[in-house]
Formats: sequence, C-alpha cells, structure tokens
Amino acid sequence: MAPADPTADGVFPPPRFDPGSGQWVQMLSRTGPQREAGLARLHDLLLRIARGELQRRSGQLRITGPELDDLAYQVAADALLAIVAKLGQFRGESKFTTWAYKFVIFEVSAKIGRHFWSNQTVPMDAEDWERLPGRFGADPAQQTERRDLAGAVRRAVDENLTPRQRKVFVAIVLNGVPMDALVTELGSTRNAIYKTMFDARRKLRAALAANGYLNDQTTGHS
Repeated sequence: MAPADPTADGVFPPPRFDPGSGQWVQMLSRTGPQREAGLARLHDLLLRIARGELQRRSGQLRITGPELDDLAYQVAADALLAIVAKLGQFRGESKFTTWAYKFVIFEVSAKIGRHFWSNQTVPMDAEDWERLPGRFGADPAQQTERRDLAGAVRRAVDENLTPRQRKVFVAIVLNGVPMDALVTELGSTRNAIYKTMFDARRKLRAALAANGYLNDQTTGHS
C-alpha cells in the first residue's frame, strides 16, 4: 500500500492521532505564520489551565491578584517550552490537550514548591505539638486534656512511625507544608507522599485507639 500523501508543507498527522491531536501536531510542526499561530493558541490554552489550577491551589500559596496571574504566565511559558521540546515524544495514547495538561500540572507543582520555600519562615524540622488536638476528630474542652492528647500523639509518632513517615507527618500536620512544597523538598512525588501520610495516619490512629484516646468510629476514618 502506498504511503499517505503529506500535506502541502510536508507535514501530516500519523493515523494513530485523533483529529484534534493531529491538528495540534500539524500546527506545531510547521514553520512560519502557521506555527506562530499554533504556539499562540497553545499558550492561551496553557494559560487558562494554569490560572484555573493555581486558583484551585491558591490557599497553599497565600498569594492573589497580579502576583498569582504572573505565576500563571510563568507556568504557561515554561510548559509551552517543554511541550515544544518534547513534541516528538507525543505518541497519541491520549488526546494532545490531555498530554499538554500534564506539563502545566508539573510546572504548577514545581513553582508552588519553590514559592513556598522562598517565603517560608518556619524551619522544616520545627515542631509545635500544641496544634495537634482536633486533628484526629477530638475536641478536648480543657487545656490539660489538649496537652495530654498532644503528648499521646507525640509518643505515638516517636514509637510507631518510620523516620520518613515522621518527617512527612511533622511537615504536613505541624508545619502546614503544602503537598507540592514537600514534594520539592524531598525530591519525591505526590503519590509517594500521599502513601506515606496515609500509612502514618493509620499507624497513629491505631496507637491512639489502643490507648483509649480515640474510639472505633474515629479510627475508621483515614
């Protein structure tokens, strides 16, 4: 069978691409005004995604307005460069826009992490155990009870968690470090941090329940 005829400028989408993805690849593979138009269109798409994702995570950043919008432009620009550089790696397993979306998410996470640590005043290893009561579904009415619960959690952390679980727990629960910032600091992934935190909470709930600090209904929640 004869190969398919290319388009007028020698660029055509492989048959495995869906029509929309093929159109993106065509535009970005060309030269001249058509390529520039494709890049501008893609940048607009990436910017909309970046703004939406940053707005969703704005509570972690503690920034709004022009500063947040400037961060969105940085995300879109860096994601655009990465997509263009890796365009040849797009195989069509998903839609092109889905593939491009992942670049934006990566850049958002990286920039949230860098922004947090550049403005962070609390040391990574700082520990304020008085913040803990209420994090496990308990709401002691008296200061003595709060200190007792915090002490029980601290003992459970020391006795039941691995060093990495302890580090992640202290960072997230005590210091309020955003997930993306912790990923950057530890050189890990969101899934790995989620798994570590899930395992740590499960161990702590079991230890607290065994010592009478939590009831069965409370320990049933992760």
